[in-house]
Amino acid sequence: MPEVQPLLGDLVVGRYPISEEAWGGFWDRLSAKELKPGEALAVVSALTARTPDGESVANLLASLRARNPKPETPPRPPVNIVGTGGGPSTFNLSTASAFVAGAIGARVVKTGSRAYASRTGSVDLLDRLGVPMTSSYDETEDMLERYGMACAGAFVYPKEVRLLARAVFPFPMKQVGRFFNLVGPFLGAVPTTAQITGVSDHSAIPMFRGLADGDTTKRYWIVSNELEADELLSIVDADVHDSGGEGPFKLRPSAIGLAGGTFEELKPVDDLDQTVDHFLRLIGGDGPTAAIESIKLNAGALAILGGVAEDWADAFQKATDAMDAGAPADLIERLRAHNASAKAGTA
Repeated sequence: MPEVQPLLGDLVVGRYPISEEAWGGFWDRLSAKELKPGEALAVVSALTARTPDGESVANLLASLRARNPKPETPPRPPVNIVGTGGGPSTFNLSTASAFVAGAIGARVVKTGSRAYASRTGSVDLLDRLGVPMTSSYDETEDMLERYGMACAGAFVYPKEVRLLARAVFPFPMKQVGRFFNLVGPFLGAVPTTAQITGVSDHSAIPMFRGLADGDTTKRYWIVSNELEADELLSIVDADVHDSGGEGPFKLRPSAIGLAGGTFEELKPVDDLDQTVDHFLRLIGGDGPTAAIESIKLNAGALAILGGVAEDWADAFQKATDAMDAGAPADLIERLRAHNASAKAGTA
């Protein structure tokens, strides 16, 4: 009978916490192609079937950070908004908010993934928009300096996750590796100073709050709501855990001037071919109340954390002015033009 490796055995029976050294040994054997047949698939499946305790996940992330490049501290404070996935499906709200925040003047580094639970993930949408993903930290900083926004590519994520995906093939990570999508907001070494992360699986909230408090490199807002959406929504109060010192608070959209709307107004379009047109209309302020106000709410939070808005009233006014002027769409056009020039060798 094949020997069961200690890490796998601990995952299967839930023997926690799992040390950073144990995770490190697994990554080292993965990189050296020394895993036993089926071991990678078994580990990935065990993680997805049952999320380990917070200390084990923190040790996992620490072991990956130790093996991958770290970005330099940004000279000016960039922000990011990225959810854990799952929950009720909405249009690409976090991506819309990122473009609006960028148009306001916040420095935005947007990360994300292809669709897991939603119909169109942020990377899928960026592909459709023709917006380039950066391939290095230098390129990311260059895009920030030129345009105030950069969409960071897969290079920010640990190389070990890519090796895992190859090791479990032909089983897709989308099917067996959902754990890595869940912790994705903490996997990337993203050069930002603040991050908004929505959590749809409320059982994971204590873990995420612990991870946020343990990361002194940036300020986190860990947000959740009773609809189990992984974004701030104008139609429902949100619980916000702020690792920056203010502690937990309740964000009530009605108390900061938002009118609400219904969840139906937040759903994605049925026809995927209409995704881009629908997205561009929304960031231009043309859409139902809940969609437009939810964009402003998330963009406003990014503007406040990015230091370009003093308070909610200031943030909402700046978001409204930018959307009415077509500034988010103009930003997309400039990023598209950069992409076209880069492909032509003239950037």
